[in-house]
Amino acid sequence: MMINKRLIQTVPGSKKYIALNVTLQWLSLAANIVMIGAIGFFLQALLTRTENAASVIVLAAVAAGAILVRFLCTIGAARMSHLSSKSVKKTLRHKIYSKLLRLGGAYNSKATTSEVVQMSVEGVDQLDIYFASYLPQFFYSMIAPITLFAVLCFVNWQSALILLGCVPLIPISIALVQTFAKKLLSKYWGQYTALGDSFLENLQGLTTLKIYQADAKKNQEMNTEAEHFRKITMKVLTMQLNSISVMDIVAFGGAAAGIIMAVSQLAAGHIDFAGCVIIILLSADFFIPMRQLGSFFHIAMNGMAASDKIFRLLDLPEPQEKTGTAPQNQCDIVCSQVCFRYDAERDILKNIDVRFPQGSFTAIVGESGCGKSTLGGILMGRNTPYQGHITIGGVELSEIEESNLMQTITYISHHSYLFRGTVRENLLMGNPNAADGQMWEVLEQTKLAGFLRSEQGLDTPLLEKASNLSGGQCQRLALSRALLHNSPVYIFDEATSNIDVESEDDIMEQIYRLAKTKTVILISHRLANVVHADNIYVMKDGCIAEQGTHAQLMAQKGDYYTLYRSQKQLEQYGKEAAV
Repeated sequence: MMINKRLIQTVPGSKKYIALNVTLQWLSLAANIVMIGAIGFFLQALLTRTENAASVIVLAAVAAGAILVRFLCTIGAARMSHLSSKSVKKTLRHKIYSKLLRLGGAYNSKATTSEVVQMSVEGVDQLDIYFASYLPQFFYSMIAPITLFAVLCFVNWQSALILLGCVPLIPISIALVQTFAKKLLSKYWGQYTALGDSFLENLQGLTTLKIYQADAKKNQEMNTEAEHFRKITMKVLTMQLNSISVMDIVAFGGAAAGIIMAVSQLAAGHIDFAGCVIIILLSADFFIPMRQLGSFFHIAMNGMAASDKIFRLLDLPEPQEKTGTAPQNQCDIVCSQVCFRYDAERDILKNIDVRFPQGSFTAIVGESGCGKSTLGGILMGRNTPYQGHITIGGVELSEIEESNLMQTITYISHHSYLFRGTVRENLLMGNPNAADGQMWEVLEQTKLAGFLRSEQGLDTPLLEKASNLSGGQCQRLALSRALLHNSPVYIFDEATSNIDVESEDDIMEQIYRLAKTKTVILISHRLANVVHADNIYVMKDGCIAEQGTHAQLMAQKGDYYTLYRSQKQLEQYGKEAAV
């Protein structure tokens, strides 16, 4: 009943803690049996007026020893639960993170980030209770009634048999609930994940919603989803309350049946007063372990529903192990007849033939939605699978090991992620062995050094996503980190979007300088930035529409010419309006 072998095998380190937990609970039960026995015999002595000072001392010593043993066992069992919980959290979160690393940069095409976060946090916490509380209680609740039955058989086997016979009614009631509960909790987790997805998306896009005054609509949609989640939550709670009521009736009814039998056996003269007292005082212990198991059952069921989602993630097919290595000294990139689609209904890239020679400065331009960034994502291994052939230094992209690909190509977008910590910690991601002098050198190049010296230097703290820096400063820091990475190929995907003109000029200056020694691919919507490129590819509707230098494309008076003239006119109009 609710023993998932795969789940237990996934966290083998918890087995010893579970076993020790059960052992300590059993020792506590044994101490309680000894104490109850001493109390029963003492009361028998009082009844028959045979008590003396020695019997009082013996009772006090036994009671004190039993209480001490139970106290130590309770502390020890709690400690074992903590260690089991720690083992489960560490193991499962490590497995989830390792799985995401093996899936690579394209993991979010198979699982949403919010779902992964919920599984790693809430889901693992639910399984923590499964291992730390449910499993030890499950095994203990099997051992405790048998132990009590073996002891009480020597007192009165009829009462012991009735008590033992009523115990299975509790797991039977749990099993009857389980079938319904499993479906209900699966639906609960589905709606919980959906609500989490909506909340995360709306939170990230809150500024946009405010700008377009669409926050009220999204608020209403979230209220509707929250109401669905409230209803399913209340159904879960109702189911839990009803099943707990049934277990209470069984537990108290079974204990009452055993007590009635013990009293009737006393009246018939088959047992003495001490035996009757022992049975009465121990009758509840038959049912308390199973009753506690029932209370852990619903939380454990929630954990089992979460484990289904965790295993679905862990079972996702992983890309085949790649052993290819791109030559670092010869990184010509050639794309031949490359096609790509996010879904079966629409082609994003159609028969793309492009070439990025070693040490060249190549630009990819076009209107928004033409597929520029999609091509950049393919080169970084994030957009998979693609059709056609892409080679780096003659090696097929799909065969290149991901770590080698990341050493070969550095990708800088307009939203490159900066982590909470310090400037130093973020820069060291680009090169863990970089000395302070190297870090200051790249900061000088990106003209960020002066600002940081006025702060706390390399130890300047950064908030999440570097929200305490301006957009231009964030991009300069991202570029500094990229320069430290020192790879043969750099892809700049709209790296100067949404920043001030001064920062844009400084960043473009560094891109032009970098293009003299590295292979640079510049994806940009602003054509003024690509004028100096060795070659420009113009994309339209997922295809390569034109190709050539700036001068050649202007002479052709095609799509590039039209876009360039339009942008120039808009910029000129903006300057005149500002004046």
